[in-house]
Amino acid sequence: MDRVSAFDEPLKKLLGGATAKVMADHLDLHTVGDLLHHYPRRYEERGRLTALTDLPLDEHVTVVAQVAEARVLTFNNGRGRRLEVTLTDGSGRLQLVFFGHGVHKPHKELLPGRRAMFAGKVSVFNRKMQLAHPTYQLLDTGPGEGTGDGDREAVDAFAGRLLPIYPACKQLDSWRIAKAVDTVLPSAQEAVDPLPAALREGRGFAPLPEALLKVHRPQTKADIALARDRLKWDEAFVLQVALARRRYADTQLPAVARRPAPGGLLDAFDAELPFTLTDGQQKVSEEIFDDLATEHPMHRLLQGEVGSGKTMVALRAMLGVVDAGGQAAMLAPTEVLAQQHHRSITEMMGELAEGGMLGGSEQGTKVVLLTGSMGAAARRRALLDLVTGEAGIVIGTHALIEDKVKFHDLGLVVVDEQHRFGVEQRDALRSKGKQPPHLLVMTATPIPRTVAMTVFGDLETSVLDQLPAGRSPIASHVVPAKDKPHFLARAWERVREEVENGHQAYVVCPRIGDDEDEPDGKRKKAPEDDGEKRPPLAVLEIAEQLSKGPLAGLRIEVLHGRMAPEDKDDVMRRFAAGEVDVLVATTVIEVGVNVPNATAMVIMDADRFGVSQLHQLRGRVGRGSAPGLCLLVSEAHEASPARARLSAVAATLDGFELSRIDLEQRREGDVLGQAQSGVRSSLRMLTVIDDEEVIAAAREEAVAIVAADPGLEHLPELRTALDALLDKEREEYLDKG
Repeated sequence: MDRVSAFDEPLKKLLGGATAKVMADHLDLHTVGDLLHHYPRRYEERGRLTALTDLPLDEHVTVVAQVAEARVLTFNNGRGRRLEVTLTDGSGRLQLVFFGHGVHKPHKELLPGRRAMFAGKVSVFNRKMQLAHPTYQLLDTGPGEGTGDGDREAVDAFAGRLLPIYPACKQLDSWRIAKAVDTVLPSAQEAVDPLPAALREGRGFAPLPEALLKVHRPQTKADIALARDRLKWDEAFVLQVALARRRYADTQLPAVARRPAPGGLLDAFDAELPFTLTDGQQKVSEEIFDDLATEHPMHRLLQGEVGSGKTMVALRAMLGVVDAGGQAAMLAPTEVLAQQHHRSITEMMGELAEGGMLGGSEQGTKVVLLTGSMGAAARRRALLDLVTGEAGIVIGTHALIEDKVKFHDLGLVVVDEQHRFGVEQRDALRSKGKQPPHLLVMTATPIPRTVAMTVFGDLETSVLDQLPAGRSPIASHVVPAKDKPHFLARAWERVREEVENGHQAYVVCPRIGDDEDEPDGKRKKAPEDDGEKRPPLAVLEIAEQLSKGPLAGLRIEVLHGRMAPEDKDDVMRRFAAGEVDVLVATTVIEVGVNVPNATAMVIMDADRFGVSQLHQLRGRVGRGSAPGLCLLVSEAHEASPARARLSAVAATLDGFELSRIDLEQRREGDVLGQAQSGVRSSLRMLTVIDDEEVIAAAREEAVAIVAADPGLEHLPELRTALDALLDKEREEYLDKG
């Protein structure tokens, strides 16, 4: 067998069709290499029991425990039977239930005192944690019993002191995955090692085959540590080489240097500013202007706290490029946001945004909006302004990328909310310039440094961490609607009080509630839903309930993504003008909406949103001088991870802290994959949160290697590993960030 093919061997050849199909469908494992890189999530020590007290609700778990008692109960006048088994870890307890025909075998085998591995989904029944119909694998034979062949084989599979617990699914238990790994483990000897020999020896890493063997079948805890250190490095290093190569390729591209002419638009704008920029804004602006002055395209990430004034920094960069004779385009993920940016930028610029118009300024330029739903005449006019260069600044959605959009001289692209744009879009916009334009990417919420080094690793990073003066603090509280309905009643009273004091409020719901019920925008189902799976609360229903009930008499309007653009714009305009008291909306208001008079926000079914998203939404209030209030309404169980997430959001306004919590919450899902773009990522061992040193060190090594050998001519094994990492979808994912 040649060296590459052992790892590329399809699993169905070795494991049989049925097992291979489950692995492909539910765990995305297709080849021997995939399975060898499916590492145990943790290890249980033989003879030690899993702590049962802190099992996560609604998640598939594998535990090692001892049977304390078992009893069969009948119901339905003796027609139904149910087996209840109580497990113990010595302190905590966990209930198992089996029904109907499923009672017979466990009743015979799960005798008090026996130990086994159990796998299933944790739920709460009658305020007790339970697993319904779990699968199990006995780990010992009962007192005075011989073992059947099946038992013997099962117990032998776990003969090691450390039992590997694999990420599993309902269709395939951890111990069946362990058995499959045994079948393919001999192929580990043929692993192609991506680390250059000098680097491997210099850092004292184990060879790859040894690391794979030890991660799956460790004899000691030292084996696990040795394997993990090595495998983490591989992941971090190969990813950083991919990113370093992309940065290197970018530095080889030509670009027009854009140095703003003095006495132009930027100076006129700065002279009119009613406030001074924060130190942070000044420092970041300098970094950007330095990049713009070079003859290679800038690729910079501008990230920072919600409300830290990123738009102001981006606008000054755009004005600078216009002063240098170029055009600047701002790409927004949604129409509402593009309209919002257009409105706030023209307001910030005043008469400078009316170049060539009556009453416009001498130095001014034209600021145009281009979205997919504009009328034909308006659209034609905008396209004409772009091609003649009449418009220095254009703000738009994906419509900007279409073939028929031509620029006079595109010098800078500002992308708002990077992860909603893929590489194709970025490239399409790049190709609009005579040479590649400079690129500035803004993220809505702060991201930890390691994420910046991985997800956005092909960009240089600038961080804004001060809030502009005049922002007010926001108080946040969780409102447990199920346990304490009077809290919810009080929440609506608070909204009414804010309105009576001359302010306005938002009410946010996860769903629109019309017939088509496709969730708005990119709404994901939250990872934990209550047992009865009630659909998420909807804008149209809640608006109606509020106007007939607790908020009767107030001016209530709705806003969601499926309204006609002119209706959306109209509602937003009237809300901004103070003609609407309460806006009931989906997350279309998540980004960029700026109404300083709005002081209260009530988020319904808040547990159905992610941490960063809640932080983002909350950033819509407290933008003026009056203090903000954010109420997170939830029916989630007090002990659930969902409630823990909400408490974390309520406890801090620090977006960097919350982005760490967000990642920690998601770490079982793959931080970089699902978290950002729905594509499975290549990181299985590395956790972006904990392994900051590894990532930073790998980045340094990668930069040095790529600088010395950009094509990796002398490192064929590393090239092979890169090709595997960057198969089509990963390549895409890297670019989407």
